[in-house]
Amino acid sequence: MFRRLLLLLVRFYQLFISPLTPPSCRYTPTCSAYAAEAIGKYGAWRGGRLALRRIGRCHPWGGHGYDPVP
Repeated sequence: MFRRLLLLLVRFYQLFISPLTPPSCRYTPTCSAYAAEAIGKYGAWRGGRLALRRIGRCHPWGGHGYDPVP
């Protein structure tokens, strides 16, 4: 149930908030796509932790490039 709520929040972001901001993601797949895949694959707890770690790495001095869900 919590997994579905998190996936709904990610999808809401993808549809309504992300289009309003300029593209700035340093990684492929984007952080929101990564979060949706991680939560779908590993569940709310572990997938949510992976998504938060990824978002934490997404800054100008962080990494870039292809970073798939493990």
